[in-house]
Amino acid sequence: MEPPPRIKRRHFLKTSIAVAGAAMAGPQIVRAETLGNANKAGAASRIGIGFIGMGLISDGHLKTFAGMKDVQPIAVCDLRKQQVDKAVDILKSRGHQGILATSRFEEVLANPDIDAVCVTTPDHWHAAIAIAAMKAGKDVYVEKPMTLTIEEGKLMVEAERKYGRIVQVGSQQRSTVHFRIAANLIRNGLIGEVKEVYCRLGEFPKPPEKEEFAAVPDGFNYDRWLGPTPFYEYSENRVKSSYGGGWRCYWDYGSRKFGDWGAHHFDIVQWALGRDDTGPVEFVPKGFRGAEYHHYRYADGITVWRDRKPDHGHMIRFIGTEGEVHVSRGQIATMPKELVRHRFTDRDTQVMESKDHRKNFIDSIKSREPTICPATVGRRSATICQLAAIAERLGQELRWDPAAETVVGNPGAAAMESRPRRSGYELPSIG
Repeated sequence: MEPPPRIKRRHFLKTSIAVAGAAMAGPQIVRAETLGNANKAGAASRIGIGFIGMGLISDGHLKTFAGMKDVQPIAVCDLRKQQVDKAVDILKSRGHQGILATSRFEEVLANPDIDAVCVTTPDHWHAAIAIAAMKAGKDVYVEKPMTLTIEEGKLMVEAERKYGRIVQVGSQQRSTVHFRIAANLIRNGLIGEVKEVYCRLGEFPKPPEKEEFAAVPDGFNYDRWLGPTPFYEYSENRVKSSYGGGWRCYWDYGSRKFGDWGAHHFDIVQWALGRDDTGPVEFVPKGFRGAEYHHYRYADGITVWRDRKPDHGHMIRFIGTEGEVHVSRGQIATMPKELVRHRFTDRDTQVMESKDHRKNFIDSIKSREPTICPATVGRRSATICQLAAIAERLGQELRWDPAAETVVGNPGAAAMESRPRRSGYELPSIG
């Protein structure tokens, strides 16, 4: 079966208005006959999903969501034709036919059979697509960091509340057992008062001083990839999908390592300290007045250090007055050693339990209960990454008011809470 034809503008506008008017409704049930999957077991009551951005991380999302019996893939979208074709082939190999293949995310959002979208573009496109999706009545799984700017984070929360949508930010460490154990140990005071936290982020190479410009490859909409960011001549490195660099090296599209590993580890620090509704008050970049490490502090003095040693071989080291917790993906250790075997009871404080980040999203779509990492949480964690990046870029200490959510006493830094957007790539209005 051939993919459906491109949706005409009149149909797009009509559908967008209709879907936005039903924004508060729960998930639609897509009939198997409509999707051409009537012969597949359990296909009669599935949540329709569209995938926007088919880069590195999307491969896992595509295969995992497509393998869930209560999820039906309907559309894939990317600005590179070869990525779209690859995604369609993957879904076809798993028995999914009639997939909408497009380079326009608007076509995905206009499809009335789609209940949810998975947004895995580079950071500079997260907010615009996610807000438009919520406005169109879709629930949203959006990769971390949730937004490129602080201002975008505020708008994401406003949209989440305004349209009553389910949002899951891809901070999947919250859905793994070792980070959950660490959070519970710390929340219950089992290492005493936390004084310091070490977070290992690593380094990215700097962008090349002289880009090697080239012709834009066929089948790639480079201007739209740049989207709201400034225009530059095309270079392969600028748009390269790479966990070790590529577009992640450029301030235009992210917050470098702060938005990469920082978005994961700072999020766990927030969670473990019970501060999902607040944030730090001071950010100090490496080198400022002799500072050996970048760090930030909370109002009670807890200091979070970037790449400080020793980290005892772990991604995050929590240091308390009566012990320590060291945690990484797949492992956890404590001081004293026996603390890791502590058995929690109903009398203990325990964080929300999710054993599968993607499944938690689907379960929340059904229940209409918040995910383990909604926009209200993703906004706070992303803000830390963005403030750390601003401090580093300016080479200045920053003061932050987490209640008012604004930079204090530094107009230059305050101006960087948002960024100019190219004409034609404005954020969707929230009305």
